[in-house]
Amino acid sequence: MTFSHKFQFWLMFIAAIIILQLPFISIPFKWLESYFHEISHGLTALLTGGSIVQIQLFPNGAGLCTTRGGSAFFISLMGYGGAILWGCLIFYLASSHRKIARIFSILLIGLLASSILLWVRDLLTLSIVIFLLMLVIAQLKYSSQKYLQMLLQLTGLLVLINSLMSPLYLLDGQAKGDGAALANMTYIPEIIWIAIWFMAALLATYRLSKISLRSTR
Repeated sequence: MTFSHKFQFWLMFIAAIIILQLPFISIPFKWLESYFHEISHGLTALLTGGSIVQIQLFPNGAGLCTTRGGSAFFISLMGYGGAILWGCLIFYLASSHRKIARIFSILLIGLLASSILLWVRDLLTLSIVIFLLMLVIAQLKYSSQKYLQMLLQLTGLLVLINSLMSPLYLLDGQAKGDGAALANMTYIPEIIWIAIWFMAALLATYRLSKISLRSTR
C-alpha cells in the first residue's frame, strides 16, 4: 500500500478543512451542511407524526426548519445529529462502489427537487437550493464515475467537518438553538448536548477513517 493510499482519508480530511477556510468557495458547502441539518429536523418531524411547514436557508450558512407536531425532543436532537449521519452516509456510500455513488447522487437530486416543490416558500431559499441542485447535477454529469466517487467522498467530509464545528457556535451564551431547546426540555445543560454532538462527530470521523483504510487495502 502506497503512502497516498494509506493516508488517503486524512489527506482528504485536511483538504476539506482547507476548502472550508477559503472565501466564497466554502459557501456552497456550508449551505449544503445547513440543508442537511434542516432536512434532518424535517424528516424527523415526519417520522414522529408531524409535518414540515417550511425550510429556510440563509446566505451565512444558517437555516431554519419550521415543523408542526411530532416529537420536539427528537426533532431538536436530529438537526446536528442528522447532519453527522448525512456526512457519514455520503462518504460511506461513495466509498462502497462507483455505481452506488452515482445512484446516491440521483437520489440526492430527487431530495433537493422535492424540497423545492414541497417546503421552500421564499425566493432566497429557492435560489440556494437550486444552486445546490445544479452543483450535484454538475458533479453527476461532468465527472467520470471515478472522480464522482472522490468528489462525493470529499463532499461527505465537508458536511461532516461542518457538523463537527457547527455545534460549537452554540457556545455563545445566548441560549438559542437546538441545544437550548433540548436543555429546556430535559433540564440537561446545553453544553452537555453540544459535547454529545461534538463527540459523535469525532467518533464518526474516526470510524470513517477505519472504513476508508479497509477499502484501500
